[in-house]
Amino acid sequence: MRSTIPALAACLLLVATSQSAARDAAYVACDNGLRCLVAPCPSTTVRDVATGKLWKGTSPDISRLSEVDQQRIRETDALYFGRLVLRGHIEKQANGPSALVVTGIERKAKPAERRHCPRG
Repeated sequence: MRSTIPALAACLLLVATSQSAARDAAYVACDNGLRCLVAPCPSTTVRDVATGKLWKGTSPDISRLSEVDQQRIRETDALYFGRLVLRGHIEKQANGPSALVVTGIERKAKPAERRHCPRG
């Protein structure tokens, strides 16, 4: 019985991970021009590349990315000008705006995919 517990835990972890990956989609995040005096500030709009649906005031969470990918996002102003297509999912937050949980960088964004973004 004792040996089945780690196997069961591993199976549950695998199911949870695959469910999260299954709901991931491609998004372009960029600045929407809103400025605030107090955090959190809903100054980012996220667009689902496949459906075109917009989430205004969605805060991107890049903390799950590697340090190299986080640095790449910071260096390219990707979250301001929408320069990258990000892989992730939207999570509703109990207190505050929803978040785009970024799980990967897919590729550079095409001009049509960043049409809701400022030019830069």
